[in-house]
Amino acid sequence: MTNLKLATLNGGERTVVPVDSLRVGEGLTMIAGPCTVESEEQTIETAIAVKKAGAQALRGGAFKPRSSPYAFQGLGLKGLQILKKAKEETGLPIVTEVIDSRDVFWVSEYADVLQIGARNMQNFSLLKEVGRSERPVLLKRGMNSTIEEWLNCAEYILSEGNPHVILCERGIRTFEKYTRNTLDLSSVPAIKELSHLPIIVDPSHASGRASLIPSLSLAALAAGADGLIVEVDINRDEALCDRDQTLTPSEFAHLMEKVRALHQFMASRQ
Repeated sequence: MTNLKLATLNGGERTVVPVDSLRVGEGLTMIAGPCTVESEEQTIETAIAVKKAGAQALRGGAFKPRSSPYAFQGLGLKGLQILKKAKEETGLPIVTEVIDSRDVFWVSEYADVLQIGARNMQNFSLLKEVGRSERPVLLKRGMNSTIEEWLNCAEYILSEGNPHVILCERGIRTFEKYTRNTLDLSSVPAIKELSHLPIIVDPSHASGRASLIPSLSLAALAAGADGLIVEVDINRDEALCDRDQTLTPSEFAHLMEKVRALHQFMASRQ
């Protein structure tokens, strides 16, 4: 690995990222919620449901960079205000995407974790700006990016003074068409070898299919992932974005049962 100074392991301790009372990289972190914030009722009801099932943080998109300019782009400030109400209702910290360096300061007033999406992984001005913020950053791997390129992007954030970076494997683009992307499970133990940063997995974007999420989730945890970020929506069938890769609250609750059982089994073998 070339030019990496801060993201590499170098025999040091593993980083644990504090998010309110949650400590990402210590134990199991479960983040869940809708792809996009569409209404106050949808977001708060989903937040209540995922918390009941065992989620420790709420994900939800207020800004959505979409492949088509005609697709739903998110509610913006209104969406952030709804996420704030959801946190007030449930106590769950908020993970939401920021897509423009000019928005980092004021989005940080609502978000507990700033997400950098796959399409912005190499948006270097944005990386530098979140590096200057005091909020933890969840950095998704770009769909066409190598592990070294991904870690170099983490380096941009770390080098600006923000030590609280969470890596997120969300699948890479291959020739396979059955799934939305191809989940690179090898990246999980590879990151554990190369970096001190915690790594979570997004089985929703990796698969694009709700039916595959449970298997990929368990495989990711077995590979050593520090947690998962899963799309869950109380109104899955009417969702404006990514409904095919979204779980219902009951499906998420069933997944959590499996996740807890696997986590307990693995802990007993350590």
